[in-house]
Amino acid sequence: MTMKKYLIALLIGLPLAAFAQDNTWEQANANPQVNADQKYMAGAVPEVDGKVVFETTIEAPGKSARQIYDILHQQMATMTKEPGQLEQSRLTLEDTEKLQLVGNYQEWLVFKNKPLNLDRTRLLYHLVADCRDGSATLKMMRIVYLYDEERDPQTYYAEEWITDRYGLNKKQTKLAKVSGKFRRKTIDRKDYLFRKFTEALQK
Repeated sequence: MTMKKYLIALLIGLPLAAFAQDNTWEQANANPQVNADQKYMAGAVPEVDGKVVFETTIEAPGKSARQIYDILHQQMATMTKEPGQLEQSRLTLEDTEKLQLVGNYQEWLVFKNKPLNLDRTRLLYHLVADCRDGSATLKMMRIVYLYDEERDPQTYYAEEWITDRYGLNKKQTKLAKVSGKFRRKTIDRKDYLFRKFTEALQK
């Protein structure tokens, strides 16, 4: 919390918790030049059999499947305790024979964080990692949003909310007015996670 927010909270008698922190992963990676709107346009949210699935293959030359599994296991387990994660976040599959990991995560995506105006959504998703010698495939899938829980709870599924059809205007030249912010933040979060795991495997 900045000193300005702290003083405002004291003056108007608000609990300091009212000024929830922004996503720390965004603060560390904010770069307006990199996050130009073009990256959010048509094709940025892939669908597989009608389901939104973000997928990447990370090359890790010289590492065995078990080494890759161990690195990703540590990363995914640590992630459940990071700031912004909710207590429901946990690893739900740790298969040491098939060398597969599944994490079920719940976290906050913050759209706006100003005094008396905190706009955020609960983001639920699965991370799936399949490990083999020299590489791993990661998927971010089963994405759901629980929005405006305190006032008028709404549940949105990625397939009906952030795809090209719903997350962009009809001409697909701009982000949609409402669902567009969900599309933007989800893509940013996916990019951060895939980059983080890539860095861990390619050390």
